[in-house]
Amino acid sequence: MEKIRLGLVGCGNMMKTHASAVDACTEELSITAVCDIIPERMQEVAAVLDHPFMTTDYTQMLDHVDAVLIALPHDLHYECGLFFAHHKKHVLMEKPLCNTEEESLKLIEACQENNVTLMCAYPVRYWPGIVKLKELVDSGEYGKVIMMSIWTEQLTKYPTPYHWGHTARLGGGQLFSHGCHYIDLLLWFLGEPVSGTHIGTNVGTEWLMREGTSAVTMKFKSGAVAYHGATWGARGTRLGYDFQIQTEKGLLDYDHKKGAITFYSRSGVHVPGQAAQPTEEVIWDQGNGQKATQHEINHFVDCVLHGKTPLTSGEEALRSLRVIWKLYDAEKNNTVADLSNI
Repeated sequence: MEKIRLGLVGCGNMMKTHASAVDACTEELSITAVCDIIPERMQEVAAVLDHPFMTTDYTQMLDHVDAVLIALPHDLHYECGLFFAHHKKHVLMEKPLCNTEEESLKLIEACQENNVTLMCAYPVRYWPGIVKLKELVDSGEYGKVIMMSIWTEQLTKYPTPYHWGHTARLGGGQLFSHGCHYIDLLLWFLGEPVSGTHIGTNVGTEWLMREGTSAVTMKFKSGAVAYHGATWGARGTRLGYDFQIQTEKGLLDYDHKKGAITFYSRSGVHVPGQAAQPTEEVIWDQGNGQKATQHEINHFVDCVLHGKTPLTSGEEALRSLRVIWKLYDAEKNNTVADLSNI
């Protein structure tokens, strides 16, 4: 197979982001088909591509694709993914993988049985700034990680209440639907979790049945702790998308909006009444961070062509969802979640 024929299933705003990144994708990829039940949306996405096959029924795409990128509402992931797996088509599934553990396991099994690649579209893992941040941490140059914190602040409200307002559509609240990106990152950076808590609210996001604002704390076997604070109700923001890692030597900060990693340090231990000498150094600067979905698509194509296991495989994606489900259960019972052996 010299070039992967990729089909796009679901042409909402999320797929428009993917389609707009096609020009930066590998030459080993060709988008050959698009599908949406609303013809106008399908045509809008197809307009930026090279005359793909168009259909309102994804079952009609089989002769035109080797793989599919699925960006449907969460509750439709399983059925659609299973259909293409059984017809031996590779699957790049928008996050979250599926709404339940049972569905996730069955989809993983179907892809294994049919020898096709299953990857979860966690684009943040593939952002150049995040990849660089991971390299810096793993180098050991900055010492051990003490704490990692991730902030995501945005205003998210769909024009109609059904998509965001119904738990069946989302599979959970803000933490499940969007926070899965960042739980995945915390696991990738920090390793095996030990325990954690979640507190959520829908104050300011009353259109949601579940939480629109989420606060997560976790502890890891290394001794490092983590925090993820997120809201879909931000009417203003300073942090936006910000990733901070406190190490034994200072603070590594990746500001996604600026597209830069800065290292902050002080000349000595803080003494009350005395001012320490702070220093800051920009150690990586891409400029104007973007969603950059082409990086995950290129990784998917590479895995399909060369038989590699994706970094965000079905099993890896399920691991992050299991953490979230345990955090939800502990919140319901007003306890701390046991995250060992996830």
